[in-house]
Amino acid sequence: MTENDYRQKILERLLERNSRESCFHEIIINNHRILEKNLELKSENLALTVENEKLRNGLGVGDSAAQARIQVLEKKLLEKQEELTDMHKRKGDNQQMIIDLNIKVTELQKQLESKNNSLIEQSRLNQSLKAEVQMLTTKVEKFEELNSTLKDEHTALHLLHCSLEDKLRKTQTENSQLVERLMKFKAKDAEKMNEENETFLRFGSLFSRKKNDAMKRELAEAARDSSASSPLPINEDYFSGAYGNASNVYFGDEIPNRVHLQFDAHDGEVNAVKWSPLERIVATGGADRKVKLWDVGKGNTYELRANLIGSNQAVNSLDFDSTGTLILGTSNDFASRVWGIADHRLRHTLTGHSGKVMAAKFVGESQKIVTGSHDRTLKIWDLRSKACIETKFAGSSCNDLVTTDSSTIVSGHFDKKIRFWDTRSSDSSTNDIQLQGKVTSLDLSKDCHYLAACVRDDTIKIIDLRNNHILASLSHDSFKVGCDFARIAFNPDSSHIAAGSADGSVFLWNINGKLVSVLKDHTVSIQAVSFHPFSSVLASVDRAKKCTIWTHV
Repeated sequence: MTENDYRQKILERLLERNSRESCFHEIIINNHRILEKNLELKSENLALTVENEKLRNGLGVGDSAAQARIQVLEKKLLEKQEELTDMHKRKGDNQQMIIDLNIKVTELQKQLESKNNSLIEQSRLNQSLKAEVQMLTTKVEKFEELNSTLKDEHTALHLLHCSLEDKLRKTQTENSQLVERLMKFKAKDAEKMNEENETFLRFGSLFSRKKNDAMKRELAEAARDSSASSPLPINEDYFSGAYGNASNVYFGDEIPNRVHLQFDAHDGEVNAVKWSPLERIVATGGADRKVKLWDVGKGNTYELRANLIGSNQAVNSLDFDSTGTLILGTSNDFASRVWGIADHRLRHTLTGHSGKVMAAKFVGESQKIVTGSHDRTLKIWDLRSKACIETKFAGSSCNDLVTTDSSTIVSGHFDKKIRFWDTRSSDSSTNDIQLQGKVTSLDLSKDCHYLAACVRDDTIKIIDLRNNHILASLSHDSFKVGCDFARIAFNPDSSHIAAGSADGSVFLWNINGKLVSVLKDHTVSIQAVSFHPFSSVLASVDRAKKCTIWTHV
């Protein structure tokens, strides 16, 4: 294959490619022209070369005209060769430009393909967004319809609200009138109660003498039987003191040391126990929502005297008033209740706390009550108006409380503090005592000089209230406080402290901190203990439904 054939073939390929790639049309045409011009110059160059050779061969050396013509032709040939060289150079530049442009076209084609892919993706996204817009438009239309419906309902409710407000104002007016009438009836009821109290006091001494005579006759009959025994120390002074002046009845050296009675007091855990200040009655409160009164003064037997109902949840604490005619109980249903001992009727239900009520005591006379709750408040209630007359904000859950007199309240709290409150002032507590654990129980000596506090760190603190000084800390390796409301108790002359342990033992210390006795009969944690107010008889209750009466041999 000759050079011209090769170039012709390349030219045909270029023409074929150019037919497909019109973007280089102008460059390709210029390149064709250069190639054609190149071929034309080559032909001329060849002809001149042939002619020059002929002239060289045909002319003599002396022919000057021919020599001049040859020089002209050589000069012209040289110019053509230079022009041909320039054409070759321009041809190379054009070919390099074509290569560069081909590379650029390839890159642009890739970019175009990427743009096309992006356009396809955007089109798909656009379709998806259009579908979403359509769906949202449908939702907006539905919401507009719903909004219109709600506006209509709001208008109707507003009209109903206005109507109910009118009814409320009328009801409040009627309520105020009913309250006025109720206050009048309560005033009449109070007057009638006062008359009944005067009658009771007038005939009380006669009734006491008759009842004491009957008791003495029962004792005489029991003494004839050698196997008979008494739940309380057999001493006539006890029975005269049970309804009269009992200040000199208690035998201080006697410590309970044996089980006299044991019985199932409730259907579940027994949380509270308290002796009546008058009769041989012990009261218990349990998780079965009941308060029960037990007569334990008939030999070795016990009798359920009353079953006081009304609580909606477990009963936590109990307290008798000073006359022994009322009993107060607190409950987990956020309320406290007062029952009558004689008729077993529910007299008062005191609601207002927002947490379970853990403790309550009568304050001074029987017409005032103080309650302590997990809602971090103490409330003072007037039973004559059945209303809360004052609220003390403690800042911590109250587990137990005692009253030293008609104006001072002492409370024990979850935050390890004992707080002192003056009912005559609305100020916060003063002279707080900080202990090392949560306070579960408080008890006060009869002379109000000493306060016993059971603490969750398994100790009992004896505090002298005259200077707020801790006199002694009672503890033992085996003594463990069983729960956050485990109750302790002073004996009648305040010389000893009784406390139940988590292992079912009852520990007795003297006030100086010496462990005197450990009573064992219970098998589970003891919740509360209580001494009889005029004897060494002790009652204890546990989580296994049991109530145990302990006496001295």
